[in-house]
Order: sequence, then structure tokens, then C-alpha cells
Amino acid sequence: MAKPSVRDKIVDAALERFHTLGFSGCSVQDIVDTAGVPKGSFYNYFKAKELLALEVLSIYGQDSNREILEDQSLPPIDRLRAHFEYMAAYYADFGYEKGCLIGNLAAEMTDNTPLLRQAIGQSLEKWTAAVTATLREGQKDGSIIASLDAEKVARFVINSWEGAVVRMKIARCRQPLDDFFAVAFPLLNRPTAE
Repeated sequence: MAKPSVRDKIVDAALERFHTLGFSGCSVQDIVDTAGVPKGSFYNYFKAKELLALEVLSIYGQDSNREILEDQSLPPIDRLRAHFEYMAAYYADFGYEKGCLIGNLAAEMTDNTPLLRQAIGQSLEKWTAAVTATLREGQKDGSIIASLDAEKVARFVINSWEGAVVRMKIARCRQPLDDFFAVAFPLLNRPTAE
């Protein structure tokens, strides 16, 4: 196995530090100390902390198991549940303390981080598009209520999830995520009488 490059060490450390301390609460010194590299190394690869955060956000989005939403071997509603269950398991690994990096970064946005604001918006748009497509497939196969506006429901589901994750982070337990599953999924399913 190849030894991680200095750049990779910085990115990995930033992912962990941003997720633990937040963007504003994390200094470049925190990142390089965690990476075990000299501070000057940071500036060899990144001109600003915000630019590093863009890369970290991209990696975090790739690790959210969004590809399961396209897995045609599973029914759409099962794909949707599996996607959110995957993230719930990820949060369990951290004792439900860290929350969602996307939500955490979004809560810290200011006018001083326009690139990060734009990247978070794009990440949420891609996520919304993937959930929307899955909902539409469920509407076609009859497992999801056909009269729902799939894009609006996708935004609602993601917004509800992010709110549940914030509550999870505060409570440090899975209960808010269980509430999300208990309420959101029955709202999508086509009633048997239909």
C-alpha cells in the first residue's frame, strides 16, 4: 500500500478536524498538527483554508453512499432507505456527536466564504437530484404516491434529514434519526387502498 502523500495527510486531517471542530473552530495549525506535517506544507498545496474545505466537502459527498440511489437491483423506496440508513450507521460510528459535515459547514457560512457556500449549494443540488430521480422511479412503479411533487419532496426529505441530524448531534443519540424514518417513509408510500 502506498504511503499517503503530504497533501493527502492534510486533506484527511482537515476532514476529521472540520467534522469535529467546525470550519471556524479549526485552525490551519490544528490541521497540520493532526496531519503531522509542518505548517508551511499546508500553503504548498492550499492558498486558503476555504480551498481545502472545498476538497473536503467533495470527499465527504463521495462517502455518503449516494450511488445506492442508482442501484437498479433494489426497489426505489429500498434504495432511499438504504442511503439514509448508511449515513445513520456512519453517525453511529462517531457516537452521534459530529453530525453531518455538509450541515455543519452550512451553519457556519458567512459572506467571507463564498466558494464554500457555492460548493455546499451544489452538493445539496446533486443530492436533491439523486433523491428526486429515485422518487420518480418509485412513482412509476407505483410504490411511491404518484401525485407528490418529487423534487419538492426530495428537498423536504433532505431538509428533514439534516434537521434530524442536528437534533441527533445535540442529543447524542439515534432517536431523531429513528423519528425521521418513522415519519418520512410512511408519507411516501402509496396507501394500500389506492
